[in-house]
Amino acid sequence: MSLSDEALREEGLAADGNGRVLVIGCGALAREILAIRSTSGLDHVDVTCLPAILHNRPERIAPALEATINACRGRYETIFVAYADCGSGGAIAKICAKHGVEMLDGPHCYSFFEGTAAFSARDEVTAFYLTDFLARQFDAFVTRPLGLDRHPELRDAYFGNYEKLVYLAQTDDPHLDAKARAAAKKLGLAYERRETGYGDLAPAITAL
Repeated sequence: MSLSDEALREEGLAADGNGRVLVIGCGALAREILAIRSTSGLDHVDVTCLPAILHNRPERIAPALEATINACRGRYETIFVAYADCGSGGAIAKICAKHGVEMLDGPHCYSFFEGTAAFSARDEVTAFYLTDFLARQFDAFVTRPLGLDRHPELRDAYFGNYEKLVYLAQTDDPHLDAKARAAAKKLGLAYERRETGYGDLAPAITAL
């Protein structure tokens, strides 16, 4: 089972056992979901993840999710979707409702890592967010897709309305802190680090 960022970004993660419950998540959450499963002793829970890069084309998430649900349904008593809305415009929720599957609450992973209620209360419309995964994969998800490696002059066109980069840290890792801080500098934004741990993701998974 490969857990390289590149594999999680491009390929996702295949289901890894013979449990009764399946969590279908995003490759960007694979390490966190597996860590929660391990520390909570959830041996009956299997995990599969769709490629994280789907977040750059969110309209593709729901069809890929439905295909995975259909492929796996007969093998599991329960399926749980570890996605929030994630820019799908409600499409993920519609697929989950169609198949009678529960999913994470909230608009995106930033909200449930910080805690959806706390995140909503901040109402930070001028903040750009990173998680552990996105701090490691900043160039693959931001720099190259936006063409900033080839045309750095586009930075202000994309980020001129932002004021700060907020790193929502799942782990206490000085290396990731440095990478997130460098990303903020590259984007010309103020930097803030918040140690969130797994937030609402942990109780959602342990409840399974």
